Amino acid sequence: MRVPLSWLREYVDLPATETGRDVQEKLVSAGLEVETVEHLGADLKGPLVVGQVLTIEELEGFKKPIRFCTVDVGRANGTGEPQEIVCGARNFAVGDKVVVVLPGATLPGGFSISARKTYGKTSHGMICSADELGMGDDGTHGIIVLPPEHEVGADAIELLQLVDEVLDIAVTPDRGYCLSIRGVAREAAIAYGRPLLDPALLDVPAPNAFGHPVKISDPFGCDRFTARTVTGLDPEARSPIWLRRRLQKAGMRPISLAVDITNYVMLELGQPLHAYDRSRVQGAIGVRRAERGEQLTTLDGVTRTLSAEDLVITDDRGPIGLAGVMGGANTEIDDTEGTTTEVVVEAAHFDPVAIARTARRHKLTSEASRRFERGVDPQAASAAAQRTVDLLVLLAGGTAEAGVTEITAPAAPRTIAIPADHPDKVAGVTYGRETVVRRLQQVGCDVYGQDELIVTVPSWRPDLTDPNDLAEEVIRLEGYENLPSTLPRPLPGRGLTARQRLHRRVGRALAGAGYVEAPNYPFIGEAVLDQLGLDADDPRRTVVTLANPLSDEEPALRTTLLPGLLGALRRNDGRGSHDLALFETGLVFRPTGQEEAAVRLPADRRPAADQLAALDAALPRQPRRAAVVLAGAREQAGWWGKGRPSDWADAIEAARTVAREAGVELSIRADQHAPWHPGRCAALYAEVDRAETLVGHAGELHPRVVKAMHLPERTCAMEIDLDLLQRAGDGVARAPRISAFPVATQDVALVVDKPVPAVEVEAALREGAGELLESLRLFDVYENAEQLGDGRKSLAYALRFRAPDRTLTVDEASAARDAAVALAAARTGAELRS
Repeated sequence: MRVPLSWLREYVDLPATETGRDVQEKLVSAGLEVETVEHLGADLKGPLVVGQVLTIEELEGFKKPIRFCTVDVGRANGTGEPQEIVCGARNFAVGDKVVVVLPGATLPGGFSISARKTYGKTSHGMICSADELGMGDDGTHGIIVLPPEHEVGADAIELLQLVDEVLDIAVTPDRGYCLSIRGVAREAAIAYGRPLLDPALLDVPAPNAFGHPVKISDPFGCDRFTARTVTGLDPEARSPIWLRRRLQKAGMRPISLAVDITNYVMLELGQPLHAYDRSRVQGAIGVRRAERGEQLTTLDGVTRTLSAEDLVITDDRGPIGLAGVMGGANTEIDDTEGTTTEVVVEAAHFDPVAIARTARRHKLTSEASRRFERGVDPQAASAAAQRTVDLLVLLAGGTAEAGVTEITAPAAPRTIAIPADHPDKVAGVTYGRETVVRRLQQVGCDVYGQDELIVTVPSWRPDLTDPNDLAEEVIRLEGYENLPSTLPRPLPGRGLTARQRLHRRVGRALAGAGYVEAPNYPFIGEAVLDQLGLDADDPRRTVVTLANPLSDEEPALRTTLLPGLLGALRRNDGRGSHDLALFETGLVFRPTGQEEAAVRLPADRRPAADQLAALDAALPRQPRRAAVVLAGAREQAGWWGKGRPSDWADAIEAARTVAREAGVELSIRADQHAPWHPGRCAALYAEVDRAETLVGHAGELHPRVVKAMHLPERTCAMEIDLDLLQRAGDGVARAPRISAFPVATQDVALVVDKPVPAVEVEAALREGAGELLESLRLFDVYENAEQLGDGRKSLAYALRFRAPDRTLTVDEASAARDAAVALAAARTGAELRS
């Protein structure tokens, strides 16, 4: 909202010495976001005067039309002689009044004016356009042609109001009343302790049965509608300079007198209005919901197909406007033809939610919709209509008809009960009842009561709905800067939960294993699920869709961590980092379809346990996951030896690293699960609640997935459920047991069939070796048909034995080894390799 300081002073008697910067400081202290103060005409210096064109000579022989003019500027040039000026514009004629800048002046931007020879003539000054004077877009492209009543030689700087200060205010959604000069003036009056000259305090005639007929079919969508009619308008009347300049300073383009007046009143009072050419309105004006498939051509020339939720203005033909957003072209006041002599003025109040949804549905944001969706004062409609009628009568020579149509839905004023000391408790400062009552009365509230205050909220503050809103008003007007800086007193706590501790340990362990954390936004789209090759019935395709997503391409919450991580890997690889190991821990969202509708929690007290339980029941399952992705080299080559690329085994080892932090031993099995390669995919199992449970997958991604997502070749990934691991573990991180006795190492090489997984051989060896086994490591896999036979492979393991209380003998270590080999032979058909 752009607020000219000169306009603001009409409603608040600000001190004459106050500058725009001073007012900005006061309003910021009151909680308004005044972003900038623009100094209009700061570098403008006269003489800049009104002149009258006496003669025009067309100069020939140049690439563009050039005119040599003589202009009467009175005594402004010191001689009274006509001023000779060369000009290239053609939108003025002999006898027109124009704006002339004389030598010695300076125009905005530091452009100095002096006499100079051009096109074979000497030009003593310039005939000015709006752009050259920094006035902005005035709807015309060329020289400013003034009305004939202005005196030759008069100061054009004052006439055109070229010097001013404009406050640019970023109005937050809860302060919609500040999208008007009236609202900002109210805040300024409070800040300076001055009275407010409310422009809405007008004598408004009572409604009667003689006004233009109006029918409201949806009183919830439109609870107030005022219609006034003005006849006998001069179709040639144009907006006066003061009106055009105020619109320009406020950031709006002058269009025509009737439209300029409705825009002016909207800026002044905050009430959007619309003016209809009465000769183009057929029958009664109505307000209803649109019928599905109805069409309307709006003022911007676009034909729009309406939704059944759209609120529309109608006549006997059908829709003539999108209520609160934009009027229709079929009732437009056409200033180009100059035929409009009768106008129907509409001032209505519409449901903010309906207007906001219509504006977004049609991607059509207007000044009117911005105000309606933030809340407009319903009590201002009659005053705004009266103000519009008064200006049309004054500036266009019209006559206001006696008929006044006003349809109002019954509505009681909103009241809030608040303890008088509630703002004190919220702020931690003792304000006292008198201060609380005074501040609430300043914002327009009626306050009654002693210890318990009954506050009637003003109609222009729909954002005040509960005691905390009223407390905020008191605190902001007393000054946020006056609040003391006090540290909160934390209640005694129990430290981090077991879930939090596991989360932190997993992050540290993966970082220590060489992975880099890469957090991602939790949003996905259907396309990435297709790229991952998920089946149509895959549970990961059942997503929670957001009602208002940040991006239409990613409207849902993730069901797996892999899309975000793989996207980060692809971006880094594309920017030259080819050896990558990334990890992320976070929530995924897995709806079951059994979720209930969410309940609305109270804001004035702590929700009850059953209310919180109902809210939890409305949420989807949100398991915590950990995931890693790898590509490129896992170990770099150098003087120390050869490097090696990352592979599926590294992804599995990452899962083991995570599981160890939970105190869980994983069981690894071959599996086929998208998006992993069917021959290089491992299912991760752990014992949860005494039952073996699938907790995740790891391995190399499917080549089709790699191609679809433009990933490096042989990209690997792992994803595991941290909540299941927490349930599987004992919850206590145990330090390793250290023995002072020496270790006994025994190596065995077992020959098994190729299909036999190494993990099964390992499990048999571990169980057969018993309690003396400290560690078991596979250090060699060997395949040779000549030595081992077809379809056979050799697995070499290093077994480390240690006793906690003695030094093992060779016989004890050998016996444990033989027991391990025997059980492996019984379970997997393994043979000890000679």
